[in-house]
Amino acid sequence: MSWWEKKSAPVTKRSVEPVTPAKSLMETPMPEMNPKGTAPHSREPNRTILGPSVTLRGELAGEEDLYIEGQFEGSIHLRDHCLTVGAQGQVKAEIQVSRAVIQGAVTGNIIARERIEILKTGRVMGDLVAPGIAIEDGAYFKGSIEILREDVRQPVATSDSIKQEETHAQ
Repeated sequence: MSWWEKKSAPVTKRSVEPVTPAKSLMETPMPEMNPKGTAPHSREPNRTILGPSVTLRGELAGEEDLYIEGQFEGSIHLRDHCLTVGAQGQVKAEIQVSRAVIQGAVTGNIIARERIEILKTGRVMGDLVAPGIAIEDGAYFKGSIEILREDVRQPVATSDSIKQEETHAQ
């Protein structure tokens, strides 16, 4: 045998095991895209997000929670849903919601059926009207606060109505 000829290796018998097919990607569940704890306050899975690069003007109404991290100017009506203004969010609007959580800047009045929360990074210039209002230490707020009470639905007596009652009593 010459040096350029290939030596053949001895043949050994091996047992062949069946190969199991790899799991299809369609069968593998997708991981949750939004890790727990980073989502804005939300009671329902339906939520709209205005990202940091979004600037929007106009009237906004909807049937789902709204998270604003960009800029919005106009009016917001989410009767049965929560508005969250993220830390980078800037909103100039008249707001009517079920619940509001403010981490960014809001200029305008906020009326909530349940609660308004201004977190320590929040800045609000406007009037607040809700049954429950919480303002964290470090938050900025300039405006008036009206706490709604469900058990008292009678309008507050004005000075004119008091004078009329006094006149009739004499």
